[in-house]
Amino acid sequence: MSILIDEHTKVVVQGITGRDGSFHTKQMIDYGTKVVAGVTPGKGGEKVEGVPVFDTVKEAVDATGANTSIIFVPYKFAVDALYEAGDSGVNLIVCISEGIPAMDMAKVVRFFGEKRVNLIGPNSPGIISPGKCKVGILPGHIFKRGSVGVISRSGTLTYEIATHIVSAGFGISTCLGIGGDPIIGLKFIDCLKLFEEDPETNATVLVGEIGGTDEEETAKYIKLNIKKPVLAFVAGRTAPSDKRMGHAGAIISGGSGTAAEKILAFNQANVKVAEEPAKVGSLLKELF
Repeated sequence: MSILIDEHTKVVVQGITGRDGSFHTKQMIDYGTKVVAGVTPGKGGEKVEGVPVFDTVKEAVDATGANTSIIFVPYKFAVDALYEAGDSGVNLIVCISEGIPAMDMAKVVRFFGEKRVNLIGPNSPGIISPGKCKVGILPGHIFKRGSVGVISRSGTLTYEIATHIVSAGFGISTCLGIGGDPIIGLKFIDCLKLFEEDPETNATVLVGEIGGTDEEETAKYIKLNIKKPVLAFVAGRTAPSDKRMGHAGAIISGGSGTAAEKILAFNQANVKVAEEPAKVGSLLKELF
């Protein structure tokens, strides 16, 4: 098994006629993902990489049975794209778009909760279940199928740590980047619940970073609820306070949200924390 996506996932690409949408549509198809439809208003009837284009997501879902949407839409149109996808009947939405205002995302996340639709992102690299399906921009060739789940707030660190996991002789059941913005859909705890129930996953690696309190809340949840081993890496040990570090959510404000606080919280939950990405593999070897 895997979580959220598998070989039966059918994908509709919102923004398929744009530069990024068309490029990554081909990458996903080449990986083996079933991309069954695309959407660009006003361009219904066209085709991109052999994929039919529709004017609306609902039309695409009704015609093809798509159950997952991925959004490659500029930020000023992304909120409307999210609402349209949430009303279309798909059960998973991956939002690659970045720069969406936090106040807008707060309303979107509440809407998705009411709809009971899973949202990954925004500002996410997507999700991959190696050998089965890729919905996103992750480089598929670095991933190998196996039993380690990966949940990350950082895109590029996701790739680096996945490489170290594979180099250490392990494979990955599902890897997803939940996004680096302050307001996102699925969080660490939501994904940990899914990995805990997934028989193919034996351990989970969390990739956190400075800012917010998700890591601290996750540590408390792990201590009380998670039985499978969890490892972590936290980026930003030397980050200065009150200076945003790349991601919109990565900022130490008022002395809270530091890497030290997050590492302490994980340690108190018996979660081993790697000092650097390369040591994630050796920590996994200590477990298995």
